[in-house]
Amino acid sequence: MTEPSSLTTALHKLLERAIQAGGGWIGFDRFMALALYAPGLGYYANTSAKFGAMPQGVKGGGSDFVTAPELTPLFGRALAAQVDEALAQTGTDEVWEFGAGSGALALQLLDALGERVRRYTIVDLSGTLRARQQAALAAHAPKVRWISELPDAMQGVVVGNEVLDAMPVKLLARQGGHEAGVWLERGVTLVNGALAWADRPTELRPPVEIEGPHDYLTEIHPQAQAFIATLADRLRASQESGGKGGAAFFLDYGFPESEYYHPQRHMGTVMCHRAHQSDDNPLADVGLKDITAHVDFTGVALAGQDAGLQVLGYTSQARFLLNCGLAAAMEQAPLPERVTAHKLVAEQEMGELFKVVGFCIGEPWDAMGFARGDRSHAL
Repeated sequence: MTEPSSLTTALHKLLERAIQAGGGWIGFDRFMALALYAPGLGYYANTSAKFGAMPQGVKGGGSDFVTAPELTPLFGRALAAQVDEALAQTGTDEVWEFGAGSGALALQLLDALGERVRRYTIVDLSGTLRARQQAALAAHAPKVRWISELPDAMQGVVVGNEVLDAMPVKLLARQGGHEAGVWLERGVTLVNGALAWADRPTELRPPVEIEGPHDYLTEIHPQAQAFIATLADRLRASQESGGKGGAAFFLDYGFPESEYYHPQRHMGTVMCHRAHQSDDNPLADVGLKDITAHVDFTGVALAGQDAGLQVLGYTSQARFLLNCGLAAAMEQAPLPERVTAHKLVAEQEMGELFKVVGFCIGEPWDAMGFARGDRSHAL
């Protein structure tokens, strides 16, 4: 495993070269892309531990954060019910997972879906996680493949848990109120060899006007929206060439546009995660911690619609999982697992902060995950 000091030194030198090549400044989206995905150095491309229930330094631990599939297999079993329905509705037998992490969700879906799935494709930029995923999925090896780029056409059901939040964002900073304020793009420069913030004038704007006389920092999400558009293009290409298209479900933390760009959310949503602790300084310990931003689900839904997808629904993770049978599964589980699974739906835990959006190509159906509590009207 690469020593933290040598890793951060090498990544810092890479960032220095990028900043110099950019005339002394790079946008935050470029910085975030390098910090997370630079080959061999970025957070998701290096060999440091990431996923798990216990933090760094704890015996048997050594992780930075835990995602829902690592909490309990009941998460994947509930999601499998929706995937199974979507496979039947689209007439397909393939599942695609973006950003498979430890492989826990893939294992849960494959175990639950059994012969319903002919092929399971993992699309992941992190080659270092592949060995862990292969070990976790050994029992299903004949069905599983890994790719780093999407084919020109694809069909099946797509799933992505905590994928959109790790896509690079642009930072916009407003100086002054909404009437006479000036919008700047926040990026990264070097001051005496150290990474530092620097703002530049920009024509970029948030998708809505933000009221108030105060300074304001927020994000826009062109990369996540471009990803959704590309996915739509590949699913649509399959249908146009005689294939069956498919559906997609994304679970992540975030808000609809009206909440995301609320005047009171004036410090943005960028956060870092390391050893199960959070901080708001992505310029420190680069390469050793995760960098995320909450998802603008309105922007994601509009990007899908503009590219030809139909929105199946949008709701909280709690409502989605309960619609998919989580409560019944919890009743049959041992008490410790019920306690853990409660975190998935508790309002003060993951139940409300995390949302789910579903898409399909062609005629939509009444998807079970959105049968009750659909909030599409709030997007």
